[in-house]
Amino acid sequence: MVGRVLDMLRWLLLRVYRIPPTPTNPTPADLGIPAEDVELTAVDGSCLRGWFLPGPAATTSSEPLPAVVVLHGWGSAATDLLPAAPDLLAAGLPVLYLDARGHGRSDPVDFMSMPRFAEDLDTAIAWLRQHPRIDPDRIGVVGHSVGAGACLLAASRDPRIGAIVAIAAMAHPAELIRSSPGLRPAPRPLATRVLTAIEDTIGHRFDAFAPIATISRIAAPVVVVHGTHDTTVPPRDAARLVDAAGPNARLRLVPGADHRSVTPFLPLVAELARFLRRALT
Repeated sequence: MVGRVLDMLRWLLLRVYRIPPTPTNPTPADLGIPAEDVELTAVDGSCLRGWFLPGPAATTSSEPLPAVVVLHGWGSAATDLLPAAPDLLAAGLPVLYLDARGHGRSDPVDFMSMPRFAEDLDTAIAWLRQHPRIDPDRIGVVGHSVGAGACLLAASRDPRIGAIVAIAAMAHPAELIRSSPGLRPAPRPLATRVLTAIEDTIGHRFDAFAPIATISRIAAPVVVVHGTHDTTVPPRDAARLVDAAGPNARLRLVPGADHRSVTPFLPLVAELARFLRRALT
């Protein structure tokens, strides 16, 4: 009986956290940015799609270049972060924009999680490290929301990642889920049962991949960026992450920015691009 209840709970959770349709436009071509369509193979054999933007540095430099992978958040897609591309390219950083599984132009999947986002990021980094124009030891990562948590998770186990920009990252997934409107009024034993069912479904314990834990294991420089008007992930999470990281991290709050819209963050991109370029030199 208990097993049937748990199976029904997992089924319900998969429906509740089903990935919504995500955008595929604009494309780099729509923005007048030269790009190459990229297809990668995820760890489960499905197809990951993205765009590689070589930028002017790839045609003028005779030396291997630093590069950056940009990863969106849950329910989003690479296209949402494309407006940041011009400043990254102007800083001499070729960029690989990736659609995680189940998002954008990549193959659909039943569910996604922060560890799965990190797996897709690992695949993108491995592709960049094989690129003849890219220095495999000078790669940085930029992520938003769940993608930011995935960047921290990937960097915590890959010391070759040279710099991280984490935008709107949560401190701990279990805290965020427990405080959600649907679960906040639930009795604590029921909430705990739901959280355990989620962990069983994704195959990982929250404590193992929570950004508040992974950021403490990163030696590379990190900039934690957060909007002061974020009502999805509270800005105090950003301060907690920087405190957990120690001296290698700094906090950059963006007045008026919320969780979803990239527009309020765009004035900061040139500064972040300079940080990435310095860190990857």
